[in-house]
Amino acid sequence: MTKGRTPPDDDDAALFRSAIGRVRELPPAAAPPARPKPRPGTRMADLDEAEAKDEFLRLLGSEPVESGDTLRYRRDDVPARVLKRLAQGQYAAQDELDLHHATAAAAATLLRRFLLDAREAGTHCVRVIHGKGLGSDGVPVLKNLVDRQLRQRADVLAFHSAPAAQGGTGAVLVLLRPRGA
Repeated sequence: MTKGRTPPDDDDAALFRSAIGRVRELPPAAAPPARPKPRPGTRMADLDEAEAKDEFLRLLGSEPVESGDTLRYRRDDVPARVLKRLAQGQYAAQDELDLHHATAAAAATLLRRFLLDAREAGTHCVRVIHGKGLGSDGVPVLKNLVDRQLRQRADVLAFHSAPAAQGGTGAVLVLLRPRGA
């Protein structure tokens, strides 16, 4: 028991009701508005995109090519002067493939088919337009794909980014091994 207080009465509730008098019940209040549902996210799509990008970078093996980088490659048995002449645009492109707006999978298929057809036709120099990748999110996908595929092909002797008048770093000139060689 605390000092200065009287012990609680057993019927305090009855005493309270008699002191208040008659009460009227309020109408039930409407339920508070429900919290808005969160907007559906694209978490899985974002994860898939990140995973695809990681896989792409892993397949590249080395540092990816940036949009302004020059592509260049020559086989050991090809003289350096050939690559220099290719860089200057001294070889005329006899055929051309434009990969703009193609998906990576479609571009890979188109490039393989194009190079096979060009070699069968006896074409020695072709131009492949891959674009600079400015619309890509960071890494120019088609440019890196073209670089990787051309390096892996036995029928490609050398390649170099085209001179500015022929597409610059958005296109590549490719020298093909002669048929039967």
